[in-house]
Parts: sequence; structure tokens; C-alpha cells
Amino acid sequence: MGLFESPRRLDGIYREEPLIQDLSHLDVAGKKVFLRCDLNVPLKDDGSGNRTITDDGRIRASLPTIQELLERGAALIICAHLGRPKGERKPELSLAPVAKRLSELLGREVAFASDTVGESADAKVSTLKPGGVVLLENVRYEAAETSKDENERKVFAQKLASYADCYVGDGFGAVHRKHASVFEVAQLLPHAAGNLISAETAVLKRLTESPSRPYGVVLGGAKVSDKIGVISNLIDKVDLIAIGGGMVFTFLAAEGKEIGTSLVERESIPEVNEILKRAKEIGVRIILPTDVVVAPAFANESPSTVSVDAIPKDQMGLDIGPMSAAHFAQEIRGCQTVFWNGPMGMFEDARFAAGTRTVAEAVAATKAFTVVGGGDSAAALAQFGLDDEVDHVSTGGGASLELLELGDLPGLAALRGAPNAR
Repeated sequence: MGLFESPRRLDGIYREEPLIQDLSHLDVAGKKVFLRCDLNVPLKDDGSGNRTITDDGRIRASLPTIQELLERGAALIICAHLGRPKGERKPELSLAPVAKRLSELLGREVAFASDTVGESADAKVSTLKPGGVVLLENVRYEAAETSKDENERKVFAQKLASYADCYVGDGFGAVHRKHASVFEVAQLLPHAAGNLISAETAVLKRLTESPSRPYGVVLGGAKVSDKIGVISNLIDKVDLIAIGGGMVFTFLAAEGKEIGTSLVERESIPEVNEILKRAKEIGVRIILPTDVVVAPAFANESPSTVSVDAIPKDQMGLDIGPMSAAHFAQEIRGCQTVFWNGPMGMFEDARFAAGTRTVAEAVAATKAFTVVGGGDSAAALAQFGLDDEVDHVSTGGGASLELLELGDLPGLAALRGAPNAR
């Protein structure tokens, strides 16, 4: 079976599963639809105590599903999270600014419930008519949403499900979480995937089941431990993996190089060695930097570029060097499929942004099928004005990595199960 047809490593909850159904399979006319979105947008204080949205990209990504459901006569109960309040009502993590922005983008009123389950939500939902929209308060204000206790999640899910006739999952950035609004509610109602999840899974399926070759992966970010699983899974499917960011120094340490004060996860070195060994055996090229930009631990001193064989003991690597960046760009240009996840250095600081910029420009310029795995990589594209120059920017960096690693995720498995399979 294909990548998205049969779940793996999910405790055997589902076995012979159908494909996830899209919106076309769900009758929503005149019905209340519980729509799980990813509206986890960045906020900042405007100086007067008001929180304003600095990037509404995730709200905009949810609009196609919202608009289609409304056009088909649904009444929408939108559920989402913001940040990690851990079961506490933190005013700075309220979804009220999101409700305001969503209303502006839709050109219609979005009612805001000041709780997720309670008097406000009950009142707003009870008067909801087709064409109406209610946004519930941050679902993670409720400790049961993220509880490790399955029974607690189920009780909470039953209350959420009681608001609606059917469920649409469209929060791709949350599908790797076994949370009540993502996993349990979907199993209690007729359900389908929204347009965003359908698009995300189709793209990632293309990366794993039918990639045009050569297929290159560029990985960065701080921790190699976050990427070992996906590297191990992809290594049999790709032609090359180029590695930068803080994680590269664990690879360099595994090769016996002096890395100064650079970030290193020594406990991961045995796994890195296994990856290097496996890649050599099957002919997959692992491309590591030959030069890096170093500085004395984030000090305001001018950085310098050195060979990876000559990193000073009192300095840390904070970007790949220009020769390495040019080499990475050349490799990207030679590929037909490119997946990029993770910056090449501390790109937020202009002194250490050149490597990430060069990679971003190469990914944007290539005629290959290009996918960027969200998070910091998406932020870098936006910073350099290149976010419209790639084929697909994932809304869920963590979810996309876990899907590539595991083959399935709880929120996707739930969208295959009962009651749709009756």
C-alpha cells in the first residue's frame, strides 16, 4: 500500500484502511461542521497591551477550506490552538486577534467564543446558522486537549463533537499530535480532510513515492537528533543529502574533526556513523560543508571563514561558508526534486545569513519540483522575499518531517477510520 494508505507505528489502531476522503465526499449543506484548523500565528504586543498578528500566512492557508464549506451551505465551528498554554488561560495566547483577522479576510462576521467548551461556546454554537462562523477560544486552554490520559481526551472530544454534525481536519501543523481535537473528535463524527491537508499529503506523497530524479534533500537546523529519523527513512529514497546548520557539527565530530565550541550532540554520533556507513554502501552522497563561518560564541566580533579542518577551539560555527554554499547551490541546480528543511546557520543575524540565503536562492531558481518544510526555512524564504518562488511551502515543518519519517500520523490515521468506514 502507499504511504498514505496504511498507517504504521500507531499501536495497530487501524489495519486495512481506505484512503483519506476529501471534502467532495462530505455532505455539509445545512450542517454544523467542526473544522480543526492550524491558526498558530505569531503575535506581538503593539505597545498598548494589544496583541497583533505579525504573519497571517496560516490563516490565509485555511481560507480555501473555510470558503468552500461556507459556499456549500455549512455552519462552521472553527477550533485551533495558539502556542503552548499547557491548560492555562493565558491572555497573551488568546485567539481573539485571529477572529478579528479572519473576519477581515472572509468579509463576514466571525463570532468569537471566549471559551472552548462552556457558556460562551454553547451560546454561540446554539444560534449558529448556515453561512455563520464561530471561532472557539484556544483549545489548548483546556488541559484535556493535550492530556496523556486517553479517557480524559475522549470525554473532552465528546463535548466538542456534540457541537457539530461532521468533522473536517485541516490543521496540518497539528496532525502529528495525538490531541483530542485532532485525533478523537474525528473518530466520533463523519469526517473528511480539508483542502490544506489534502494538498500537503499529496505533495509529501510525491516526495516519497514518485520523485523525479536526481532527488536532493537539504537539511539544516540546530539538532541532528530531530532529523536522524527522517534521514534514516529517506536515505533509501534519495540521491543526495546536503547537511548544514548546527546539526552538521555532530557529523563533523563523527568524522573526528575539531569543532571548537560548536553545537554537538555526542550521544547521536553512533547513529550518525551508521547513516554515513549506510549512505556509502548504497551510493547516496552525503554532502557536508568544507568551510564554515565562525565567531566566539555569538560575540559582537567580526566572524571569519575557516576550513572545517581548522575550526578554532574557542569559536563556534554559525553558518556554512561561501564555498560550501556555492557547492550546495550547484547540487540543488542539478536535481529534479528538492526538499529543504532547516536553515544553514543563524540566518536571523545578517552576519550568519549568507549560507541560508544562497540555498534559498538556489531552491527558488531551480526548475526542479521544490518543497520547503516550513518553520525556519519558510521564515528564511519570506525574509529573502522568495516565498512565492517555490512549488510548495509546508504549513507544518514538524508534521512534514514526522510524516516523511513515520509514513503516517495520528491526525491522518483518524481521518481514515470510523464512522466513515461503515
